[in-house]
Amino acid sequence: MPIIRPSQDQDIAAIAAIYQHHVLHGTGTFEIEPPSAAEMQTRRSDVLSKGLPYLVVESQGTVVGFAYCNWFKPRPAYRFSAEDSIYLAASAMGKGWGALLLCELLASAQRAGLRKLIAVIGDSENHGSIKVHSACGFRPVGVLGDCGWKFDRWLNVVLMECPLGAGASMPAPQSVP
Repeated sequence: MPIIRPSQDQDIAAIAAIYQHHVLHGTGTFEIEPPSAAEMQTRRSDVLSKGLPYLVVESQGTVVGFAYCNWFKPRPAYRFSAEDSIYLAASAMGKGWGALLLCELLASAQRAGLRKLIAVIGDSENHGSIKVHSACGFRPVGVLGDCGWKFDRWLNVVLMECPLGAGASMPAPQSVP
């Protein structure tokens, strides 16, 4: 059974390797060049400095996936909405671990005071990501057609959203998450 836990500094090498594979071989991210482990550490530190979750899933002591959320947009009005990111090693795909990881990210984001998570899924043919988001309660809200260029082809972006806790049914708290 996999273990889902907060990421730690020593997880960065595995996180960078998992993401590198997706950058070089997948369309779930529109990055073209894999970031270094140092850059991934900087990105993780940025997420954590905002009080937002950055999780990993490990199997038999090896990190096989990660998920985090970061502000959807930098303006203060967006401070209760975040965009999620989730990546699994090829060996971890198709086992249901992505849904476990994403559902834990949703719970952690809600505990952090967020009211909505937004999925910005690269490539409308990314059926695995669309499926795992749907399984965790996200609903589709739109498609941005032909807005990314990778692997010599145009790619769509699928937008999905998931309300957290009270969502928009109640005013936001006065304190800023």
